[in-house]
Amino acid sequence: MLTVDYGRLGLRPGELLLDLGAGAGRHAYGAFERGARVVALDRSEADAKDCAAFLAALVDEAKCTDHQASSMVGDALRLPFPDGTFDRVICAEVLEHVPDDRRAMAEIARVLKPGGTAAVTVPRFWPELVCWALSDDYHLVEGGHVRIYRLGELRRRLRGAGLRPAGVGLAHGLHTPYWWLKCAVGVSDDAHPLVRAYHRVLVWDIEAGRPLPTRLAEAALNPLLAKSIVVYLEKPEV
Repeated sequence: MLTVDYGRLGLRPGELLLDLGAGAGRHAYGAFERGARVVALDRSEADAKDCAAFLAALVDEAKCTDHQASSMVGDALRLPFPDGTFDRVICAEVLEHVPDDRRAMAEIARVLKPGGTAAVTVPRFWPELVCWALSDDYHLVEGGHVRIYRLGELRRRLRGAGLRPAGVGLAHGLHTPYWWLKCAVGVSDDAHPLVRAYHRVLVWDIEAGRPLPTRLAEAALNPLLAKSIVVYLEKPEV
């Protein structure tokens, strides 16, 4: 389930991409499939290990030395890369977890090449506000969300880090009602009949390769109910 549009990011085969806060590596996989060289970084050792195993399997399957992908443990506030290392950076659903988000944004700008592009995604303001109102357990957990971003504030902070906003996207309109439902019945209650039924629909959508009916439904819902907002950014040449 991808949040970032690689076409809008401008990703081309052979380019080096950082998936920052990669988790299970969904965006790293997508970039690798499009011919990019990929580094996936996450602070969780377990996630980084699982992601590394999957990326290694993809590299073996590709049977091509030009296909490179790796996963590592790291901190978004102190990225272990020289300045200007990456052609593209993706930071998906990470900054809302980071108390010192300005420092993380500065690190994204630092490791991005001049002329490179980045995509930063966070939960959209008002759907996220409803989740917080419905359930404290949704965000008051270790490593949970520490803020809700308004789009204007997010763009101002990214500009302050040296990145130039170049566009905005919306994603996952079908997922917002699911999270509202989970917050209403109890975030940890995965056995609730309505939650299970909705989850089956979302899993079917992914496994079926995003069929036309759900793609059309999500496109119609996104202007109002998008769960995530994506800011596309450029690092100026000078």
